[in-house]
Amino acid sequence: MSAPLADPLAEAKQAARKAAFARRRAAHDADPGTGAGRLSELLAGHRGVPVAGYMPIRTEIDPLPAMAEAAAYGPVSVPVIEAQGQPLRFALWEPDMALVEGAFGARIPEAPEFVTPEILIVPLVGFTRAGARLGYGGGFYDRTLAGLRRAGPVLAIGFAYAAQEAEALPFDPNDQPLDLIVTEREVIVPG
Repeated sequence: MSAPLADPLAEAKQAARKAAFARRRAAHDADPGTGAGRLSELLAGHRGVPVAGYMPIRTEIDPLPAMAEAAAYGPVSVPVIEAQGQPLRFALWEPDMALVEGAFGARIPEAPEFVTPEILIVPLVGFTRAGARLGYGGGFYDRTLAGLRRAGPVLAIGFAYAAQEAEALPFDPNDQPLDLIVTEREVIVPG
C-alpha cells in the first residue's frame, strides 16, 4: 500500500502558520496595547455601520476596546461557529453582556440575536501588504466573506500585530483578500 500523496499547498500553509504563530506570540508578549486605538480611529469614520469584531483567543490582538467604542454608535456583533464547513453567523454583542463559551474557546452571547455586518474585523495568523490573509485553516472567514460579498458590499479589516506580516503567503482560489489591515503601527491599504 502506498503512502498518501502530500498536498504541497496545505504543507506550505502549515509551515507559514507555524512561523506566523511564533511571530504573533512574541508580539503579543511585547504588546503595548496601542492596536485597539488605531482600530478605533479607523472605525470612527464608519459610525453606525454594523460591525463584526471577535472575542480574542490565545495570542490574538485584542479588538475589545475598539468594539466597545463602536457599540456606542451602532450594532456590533461577534462570530458564532454553528458547524464545521459552514459560514459564520454574527450575534449582537455589547460590553459586559452575558457570554458563554463557544466553539474553539471563543466567547459568544448567551442568547444570540443574529445580524448581518457590513464591516468585519478579521482575526488572522499572518498577512501580506497585498491583502492576503492566513487564518487557522478552517475556512470560516473565507466562506463567510465570499457569501457576504456576493450579497453586497462588505469591508474586511484584518487586525493583527505588525510582526504577523509576511513577505508572501500560500494562496488558493478560496482565500478571500482583506480590504485593509490595521496593526499597532499603521493602517495598510493593499494595492
